[in-house]
Amino acid sequence: MAQFALGGLRNTYHRACAFSYTSKCCRPDQPTSHLPRLSGVTKAFATEPISVKCSVCCVSWKSKGKPNGKKPAPEEKKLYLEPEYTKLRITDFEFKELVMLPREIDLNEWLASNTTTFFHHINLQYSTISEFCTGESCQTMAVCNTQYYWYDERGKKIKCTAPQYVDFVMSSVQKLVTDEDVFPTKYGKEFPNSFESLVKKICKYLFHVLAHIYSSHFKETLALELHGHLNTLYIHFILFIREFNLVDPKETTIMDDLTEILCSSSGSGSSSNGSGNSSAGAQNHVKER
Repeated sequence: MAQFALGGLRNTYHRACAFSYTSKCCRPDQPTSHLPRLSGVTKAFATEPISVKCSVCCVSWKSKGKPNGKKPAPEEKKLYLEPEYTKLRITDFEFKELVMLPREIDLNEWLASNTTTFFHHINLQYSTISEFCTGESCQTMAVCNTQYYWYDERGKKIKCTAPQYVDFVMSSVQKLVTDEDVFPTKYGKEFPNSFESLVKKICKYLFHVLAHIYSSHFKETLALELHGHLNTLYIHFILFIREFNLVDPKETTIMDDLTEILCSSSGSGSSSNGSGNSSAGAQNHVKER
């Protein structure tokens, strides 16, 4: 029965999630022509190496977060924590049930279906504000007091702007999810042994992108009236990575205050780290993983 899923489950799952978060990419009175490409690949990086070493998910791309080295400025009020905005969703669906592994479905197939879907939704959500995320406005890939660096396949540390970082993430992930040797869709094709570890890496970087949208571009998201979509996507994603332990809780500590509010109000329980020490957690989020 589980093998049946290999042929068509993933496409079926994508269609089932079509109700989701970006069904209205912009306000009805605004044209959609301004929205950038969704592939995550730009001409500026067409000649840059994609940090993937082989087609069987031997992946070397990684990033590192650390404080920016300066004395922290007085923390600005986090607009995305305001009750009038956190209460908005586009659906009251019980996501805890949605992320659970269905009976007789292969675990890797379920991880592949969800990971691919989250990649597309997060890429689309970012695309709605990417014209505001520029090398000038976002000179580093920062989330609160944490700055992320990219490492290429040779382990070289790259300090890049936020749009560059996001492009590295989306380009690398897209190459992987479309690789039949990594994310197989044909009947009888086996997943690689390191598939789960690869999914964990992908989810970590997708979390960085979501966190950056909240931290640096929530005002633009509000202006587009897409904060309900963003909140819904965030809840679904967090519950999924918790359900299968895909991201180290230390990695998500930086957004514990938001997770506490959104996931608690969704009936999924509070954050494992709590929100009381969220500021300290963000400031000391320095370990490399």
